[in-house]
Amino acid sequence: MVNDAQVQSPPNLVVREDINRTSVACNVNRSVKTLEYKGLLWSCGLREICLTALWLPLGALIFCYVTASIFQADDIHETHCRVYNVVPSISAITGISPQRYVWRICVAFHLGPRLLIGSLYYNYHKERTAHIVEEKSRVLATKLGEACYWLNFIELFALTGVTYVSNRENYFVHEKIFIVFMITALLHMLCRARVGCIASDVVQPVRTNKLVWILFYVAIAATVGLIIFFLRHRLLCRPLAFTWFSVCEYILATANMAFHAIVVRDLPLHQLQVVCPTNSKTN
Repeated sequence: MVNDAQVQSPPNLVVREDINRTSVACNVNRSVKTLEYKGLLWSCGLREICLTALWLPLGALIFCYVTASIFQADDIHETHCRVYNVVPSISAITGISPQRYVWRICVAFHLGPRLLIGSLYYNYHKERTAHIVEEKSRVLATKLGEACYWLNFIELFALTGVTYVSNRENYFVHEKIFIVFMITALLHMLCRARVGCIASDVVQPVRTNKLVWILFYVAIAATVGLIIFFLRHRLLCRPLAFTWFSVCEYILATANMAFHAIVVRDLPLHQLQVVCPTNSKTN
């Protein structure tokens, strides 16, 4: 008999097995390809992004108006003075459940593209301002371009506030944020319209500048009517005063949406792309 301790593999056989395993591992490593994600990874037209951003709040507003008018008419037509009313306000149709959730979700997805549009217009006006020769006009255009950027930022915060703080939950805060939204929206329109036509004899005006002025005048008229009918409703309790207030509110909202959507005419062929530079170094 042979003891188990005496049964051993030859040393050369062990060395050969290790060599074979190493060679197999090397062959496997050589066959694995390293992928470098360079170049264009994703692309989307700016027009599609902006139109989607427009249709989100507009579609939600239509949905809230139709469903609330059909199923919750008594809730949305109730007014402060309890007078006859036909057209509910935006705050009324977006402040009830379940419409408020649809409205909040759509506005949440609307905010990202709006921030992008604000940054695009900032650089757009900055590029145009660089071609203005006169120093006084160039400084004015630079300040107006910066004002447009920050007014758009404040307007978005105000829109977020009036969306997530409904008039049924906290009327006082909702009312004050809505006032901030109206003021910043009008100032934003005015600054955009003004900066787009500075030094028009030297640099071509912004393509949609006339349309911006038209939307600004429409928004001003709607704001004046909104204030007048609101006071007639709150102070005098006139029948249908709140109806005309709501009509002016819808006109103001539509003008504001159109104002932010005209970027598709100023930059119709531009795209948003995710690109890795070919000369970049990866860790």
